[in-house]
Amino acid sequence: MNKYSISLLILLSVFFTSCIPTKDLIYLQENNSKENSDAVTQLTDKPYRLQVNDLLNVSIKAMKPELVEIFNSTIGSAVNNEQAIYFNGYVVDDHGNIRLPVLGEINVLGHTFEEVRIKVEKKLLEEYFNKEAGIYVNVRLGGFRYTVNGEVSSSGTKVLYQDRVNIMEAIANSGDIEITGNRKDVVVIRRFPQGNQTYHIDLTDSNAVNSPAYQLQHNDYIYVKPLKQKTWGTGRTGIESLSTIITLLSLATTTYLLLNR
Repeated sequence: MNKYSISLLILLSVFFTSCIPTKDLIYLQENNSKENSDAVTQLTDKPYRLQVNDLLNVSIKAMKPELVEIFNSTIGSAVNNEQAIYFNGYVVDDHGNIRLPVLGEINVLGHTFEEVRIKVEKKLLEEYFNKEAGIYVNVRLGGFRYTVNGEVSSSGTKVLYQDRVNIMEAIANSGDIEITGNRKDVVVIRRFPQGNQTYHIDLTDSNAVNSPAYQLQHNDYIYVKPLKQKTWGTGRTGIESLSTIITLLSLATTTYLLLNR
């Protein structure tokens, strides 16, 4: 009788430890503090500063379009065509420069988009045009690029055509985290001119929005770790765990009957 009790206790332990709790699957959970729920989160995002290998889309317009035609490629004019942006955009080289028609090389490393826009516009007005030409310069990334790997429905390098992307949007665009993914310790690896920096963010905590990793930067790498339940292979839900226990009980009963014939 004691053997049966011990076996039952072990099986129940397997059942409760193998199930993934609901609280581990819910994003941005508030705690019970009223102070926290009423607080307004202040955004402190810093502007992105360009790095080597960034792909820029530089658009130059004027009152007479023919005056700036040389600066703007007409091949693959569809902005949402990733290949067109790749072949017609401007890549920041190893020296931190981009090479524009007529204007030549312009250093953009460590600059914001606004700073690059001002720099290009100033050079155009000083060397080639007057104010009456109505020069308009727009500088953007050739798509917001990041990579997601691990326990997500669709891993790989993704491109979103918007200026800002947070980690929740990035994960949603990757088909969400699988039920076996660890939402409490998502890793974000970010590249800086001086090297890489690793962040850990708990997406089940509402305070995740205050993490420096919440707002992504261009070329961020996101890794979602697997939960222990995946390694154990005992089942992700209560039904799966119960099925595993029933299978084990059936196997144990069959073995016992065969040995005691």
